[in-house]
Amino acid sequence: MKHYDCVVIGTGPAGQKAAIQAAKLGKRVAIIEKNKVLGGAQVNTGTLPSKALREAALHLTGAGKRGLFGESYRVKQNITIADLVGVSQKVIQHEWETIHDQFQRNNVELIWGKAHFEGPNLLQITRETESEMITADKFLLGVGTKPAKPDHVPFNDHNILCSDMFLQLNKLPKTMIVVGGGVIGTEYACIMATLGVRVTLIEGRNNILGFLDSEICEAFQYFLRRSGVTLRLGEKVEHIKELEANPDTGEVLVEAQLESGKTLRGETLLYTVGRQGVCKQLGLENVGIDFDDRERLKVNEHYQTNVEHIYAAGDVIGFPALASTSMEQGRRAICHAFGDPTEGFSKVFPFGIYSIPEISMVGKTEEQLTNDGIPYEAGVATYKELARGQLLGDEFGMLKILIHQDTHEILGVHAIGTGATEIIHIGQAVMAHKGNASFFVDNVFNFPTLAEAYKIAAYNGLNKLKHVA
Repeated sequence: MKHYDCVVIGTGPAGQKAAIQAAKLGKRVAIIEKNKVLGGAQVNTGTLPSKALREAALHLTGAGKRGLFGESYRVKQNITIADLVGVSQKVIQHEWETIHDQFQRNNVELIWGKAHFEGPNLLQITRETESEMITADKFLLGVGTKPAKPDHVPFNDHNILCSDMFLQLNKLPKTMIVVGGGVIGTEYACIMATLGVRVTLIEGRNNILGFLDSEICEAFQYFLRRSGVTLRLGEKVEHIKELEANPDTGEVLVEAQLESGKTLRGETLLYTVGRQGVCKQLGLENVGIDFDDRERLKVNEHYQTNVEHIYAAGDVIGFPALASTSMEQGRRAICHAFGDPTEGFSKVFPFGIYSIPEISMVGKTEEQLTNDGIPYEAGVATYKELARGQLLGDEFGMLKILIHQDTHEILGVHAIGTGATEIIHIGQAVMAHKGNASFFVDNVFNFPTLAEAYKIAAYNGLNKLKHVA
């Protein structure tokens, strides 16, 4: 029976970084993957495929350049699902190779199969025709989550889909219903609308992406409507069904009945309401670890479960459930497990939403600062003020920084538009060092760049505080 210093379950972002960190510390490490491919949802069904789809849609439709070349600009007239999936598969294949290479270079042993705890330090690994037992001193659970698939939704493999099934579409539909106005639902709604699909987005709350700053949220909803997306806000789906094929055309539609009495129909329905853990499969009852009703694990500040030598990181522990934070959680968990000290995890981390247009934020929103009684002023820069914005053809993007009225410290940064997920890191770095608005005023930025927006926004906010027009 093989014994390891550390066994990691799951090859998603948390598991990858945890295994490599353990190897860097000189430990004997194994990582276990139950699927036939590496990378978890990040690589295969979620983060990268959706972003690759987005980039393909923007390029092939020419949507990202129409502000510069005109509304009729288009790279390809007849875009097929094969065009889009081909780009995704190329990106996914590259990531599989990269992850596998990283494991090999760091002497991380890759074990294929399903992991099941038989005891506190004992794992059974099962495959189709065999099984084996291994032991370890430390474990990290990076098993991630899967899309929630409630029983009342009749999922199939062709027109009632969850996000994991989305790339299985065999053609671009003319109409689509998206249920759920979270990150996944809005990203796919944007992509499909860009491709010319008539999209209806249903969200039970009165706005989508409710964690955003309200001004950014309002701007984004305007962009969605402008791109042809119909928003049904404050609406809940009561019943979903696939209709009988039209006897004349053979067309099959999906129908969504709303609690308000409305009936919506489309060729395809994408259901993106919540995600569910997979902890039931792990045999955690054999080691005394509990999980909640959504199969998520509770951990302490060091990412330890209630069993000291078993750690968890990534989506399986809940918020914020970002690939970026999952990577760092996995690394830090292993550092703690083997006594390699790290500094406290910064609470100043960015959110990136790869919608069309991009959205990103770091720090507090205006609503949070108001509720906390913190005096602030908002400084705003629009892309139409920037030469780079004109060169990119983006006249609607904006950057907003929130400035403490007394200390001028940067309390939050919010961006929407081209490159939002990139330029947010400038604000993140300044906030991490408790910098204030004068940093942006007193420093030189390359010209022409989107980063200049920080200087303009800082001037705008400080001038408001000085009562200068």
